[in-house]
Amino acid sequence: MSKSINTTLQRLERILTEAGYIIRFERGTFQSGYCILEQKKVVVLNKFLDVDGRITTLQDLIPNLQVNVDALTHDSQKLYFTVVKQRSETP
Repeated sequence: MSKSINTTLQRLERILTEAGYIIRFERGTFQSGYCILEQKKVVVLNKFLDVDGRITTLQDLIPNLQVNVDALTHDSQKLYFTVVKQRSETP
């Protein structure tokens, strides 16, 4: 596994944790690879996703969450805005 891929996954996961979300990896029949429990700020990812699948799922998921950008570190803010911009440009 490439170090940069692992780093990307860790950086995406950090956005969620800094925003107050708990990330859990569970088995289940998730249509999109994830489930959001908004009231508890829990994101459940399908544990059978490979690293690339986790990255893609988080990139799809993050723009849909309520994130207080001020709670993120500067590096996480930059990545957050990049992810949101990429998803808004995708048809």
